Amino acid sequence: MNENLILIADDDADVRDLLAMALEEAGYRAVAAKDGNTAARILSVAKPIGMITDVRMPAMNGMELCQLARRSPANQDMAILMVSSHSHAYDVDAGLVSGADSYLPKPISPRQLVSELKTLISRRQLAAA
Repeated sequence: MNENLILIADDDADVRDLLAMALEEAGYRAVAAKDGNTAARILSVAKPIGMITDVRMPAMNGMELCQLARRSPANQDMAILMVSSHSHAYDVDAGLVSGADSYLPKPISPRQLVSELKTLISRRQLAAA
């Protein structure tokens, strides 16, 4: 795994840019994908320590992306944070069942998102040790 690489999968370019900037300010390297298929291709060659994915994306949605990522042994230790404007209990449950470690409703502050991601990465690293 790349020690500080985070994959951002979101179809909104402004959201991708905002998250990438927040992650880089926190000491991470960010790579962004505009849809689930692009994110899946990135996962096949790069091994990030974390992934932030939107639920609603073209080509492959965030839940399908989570399921794909979790099927790969190389991504078992990767922290996955799902974000979405859909925050009903059913949506949250579906996101967690698909393989996300956490599900946060949009809009979310970049600072809160980075804090949550750091916590998830720490927990994953401790569990793997």
